Amino acid sequence: MKFLAILPAAAIFAAPAVAGPYVNTESNSSWYGADALGTVIELHGGYEGEITEGVGYYVQAGPALVLPEGGSNDTQFSGKAGVVADVTDELEVYGEYAFITGDEFGSNVKVGATYRF
Repeated sequence: MKFLAILPAAAIFAAPAVAGPYVNTESNSSWYGADALGTVIELHGGYEGEITEGVGYYVQAGPALVLPEGGSNDTQFSGKAGVVADVTDELEVYGEYAFITGDEFGSNVKVGATYRF
């Protein structure tokens, strides 16, 4: 759990060896069973780089267009920070913290692994 707590700090305070800006547009739609809940479209600007060889980070933020099913559209602010680390040539692990503002501030943490054959 301590690893997750340091993800945003590691991304913000790291001195990258290789870094660069980027833009990211992402659309996330949700359903509960057969009921559509809505869509959030994020329009982010970001920055990514290396903390050490084989360990990278990214931070991104920007407007989020909230389009609820049957509700009023709104624009909020959202962002993400994450770390990706190579374990072997085939295996990498990652962690991400994401948030969105609004009447009810929302956030989540995602961790996972990718294995390439």
